[in-house]
Amino acid sequence: MSMYDHFRKEERPFVDQVVEWKEIVKGRFVHKLSDFLDPREQQIVTAIIGQDQEVRFSFFGGTEKTERKRAFLFPPYLEPSNDDYQLSAYKVHYPHKFVQLSHRDLLGSMMALGLKREKFGDIYIQNEDIQIVVASEISSYVEANLQNIGRAQIRLESISLDKLIIEEEEWNEKMITASSLRLDVILSEIYQLSRSKIVPFIESKRVKVNWRIIEQPAFQLQSGDYLSVRGLGRSKLIAVHGKTKKDKYRIEIGMRK
Repeated sequence: MSMYDHFRKEERPFVDQVVEWKEIVKGRFVHKLSDFLDPREQQIVTAIIGQDQEVRFSFFGGTEKTERKRAFLFPPYLEPSNDDYQLSAYKVHYPHKFVQLSHRDLLGSMMALGLKREKFGDIYIQNEDIQIVVASEISSYVEANLQNIGRAQIRLESISLDKLIIEEEEWNEKMITASSLRLDVILSEIYQLSRSKIVPFIESKRVKVNWRIIEQPAFQLQSGDYLSVRGLGRSKLIAVHGKTKKDKYRIEIGMRK
């Protein structure tokens, strides 16, 4: 069985990249720091590096509860510290009495600067407080250029990582049954909407699987997939537990509170 058999076809370029990182660390006895990885990419790193005795790895994105994290691959004789992840954190000051800013507003403004999504981590919003984490190599550029979010003027204040908001991610778990593992079928069962109402979400690019937009209703899901539907929320396919007597899949899912 090929290593690629464990991953989807669209994941193969990232799989190749992780293998290259592994060989660099192993062959040159140097460390390797990645960009920010989403949880699915972190799973792939974990699967590929596994229990390799010559290469170790760890993840960090500012707090232990962070979703997006940088991976640090290193020889076994090294002991990484938080400084090795090269993270810069900021508090966003804005006229909160007159304007409300969303995660999407911040994301759009940062992308508009020409930044790749991989260069910044989680965006924390709690009541009126907003914080962002970026890769230190782009921090000077962000400080100089991120002056507006939408129509609101903002000011960035550098803060230490221990000042970051800690967000607890909570999930409601339940069992569902479905006739197939098609994306439209599973979303229909999760959100209790007809497939005819779910398909427009997919076709209008409002659905992501593992943080990537999926436009095919027939896309096949598998255990471990994270799902999000703009306007409906986030969920995850925890596990597939075989089939019922009526030949339907028994699926354990989680819905974010």
